[in-house]
Amino acid sequence: MGAWGENVAVTALLPLDEARARAVAAVAAPLDAEAVEVGDAPGRVLAEDVLAAADVPPFANSAMDGFAVLAGPAGRALRVVDESRAGRPARRPVGEGEAIRISTGAPLPAGATAVVPVEHTAERDGAVVLEREAPPHANVRDAGEDLSAGAVVVRRGTVLGPPEVAAAVAAGRAEVRCARRPRVAILATGDELAPPGAPLAPGQIHDSNAVALAALAAREGTQMVREGIVPDDRAGTEEALKRALVAADVVVVSGGVSVGPHDHVKPALAALGVEERFWRVALKPGKPAWFGARGSTLVFGLPGNPVSAVVCFLLFVRPALRALQGAEPLPAPATALAAEPIRRSPERAQAVRVALDTGPDGVLAARPTGPQGSHLLTSLLGADALALVPAGDGEVAAGEPVAVERIAP
Repeated sequence: MGAWGENVAVTALLPLDEARARAVAAVAAPLDAEAVEVGDAPGRVLAEDVLAAADVPPFANSAMDGFAVLAGPAGRALRVVDESRAGRPARRPVGEGEAIRISTGAPLPAGATAVVPVEHTAERDGAVVLEREAPPHANVRDAGEDLSAGAVVVRRGTVLGPPEVAAAVAAGRAEVRCARRPRVAILATGDELAPPGAPLAPGQIHDSNAVALAALAAREGTQMVREGIVPDDRAGTEEALKRALVAADVVVVSGGVSVGPHDHVKPALAALGVEERFWRVALKPGKPAWFGARGSTLVFGLPGNPVSAVVCFLLFVRPALRALQGAEPLPAPATALAAEPIRRSPERAQAVRVALDTGPDGVLAARPTGPQGSHLLTSLLGADALALVPAGDGEVAAGEPVAVERIAP
């Protein structure tokens, strides 16, 4: 048997969990941190704890539009002596027999111990009559009620979204320190590939892999430094990989990692000094997945079938990109009930594309999106998650739990 058959025979399939662990373990440390303006920080990973510089809110304020008064019984007629508005506090304290008109969020005047909502009052002849009792502290927000000075507001390793950047601003920050965005190069290999929208010659297909992988990488907060099609040529493959290795923190190659006569990626990477960490995973789809490193630069060789490429990105590349930024690499375990039977693969774990639905009882159900062939891009349409089905005999019966990992973060 030739070299092709010999290589396949001696290379055992690596368990999925072990392959994922190796990809994450290859990240020695997160990338260097840099200052980022809070308005540009959504999607970035925080490299420091954000502490509140002062109490939030910094002063006691009103929870209602109404009147700031001394706590006491209903029926009192109080003289209105001033007003407290947002940004314009009252100029005097409130005393016995007095009230100060106040807006929601406005500072509580000195002396006031309660706020009576305007709808529980009646105004007559410059005075306000309290139609209800004003218990102590009623409708008053204390200073520091949201955040106290020195408290941790957002923790290191958090992927920042709108609530987190808003909290950072409230804590007094104009900038936050975030891990540098990983530089990613994506190469799609194959003589059959044509750019999106280009006329197709006989035997050609449009390159959907590079576009899909670039979109997935962008969703992880990365910086694209190189993207292109590489022909099935050893010299051209090696030259493209050489440039990508210099420019990127992570190189992602689609196709060319199997053992056919036109698969040049593995020998080219070996010639460029990239150390293989694994090749061939007990995964369906995604068996030919390859991973290696040269120094701190990570290289992922993904299968050329479009669904296999996306699945392998989600299961191997995404955790590494998150680890590079100091985020939790793997999502918290989640389960759903199979909405219909799912046949197991005897030797490989399966990443089944599923739509997730919440039933009236609040239980999450996972329904396969249709035929699951690795070449069927349509299986990704409408998919919310990958159902990770362990290898085995028989099937996962409808109603049985199955591990799920969401496609979108």
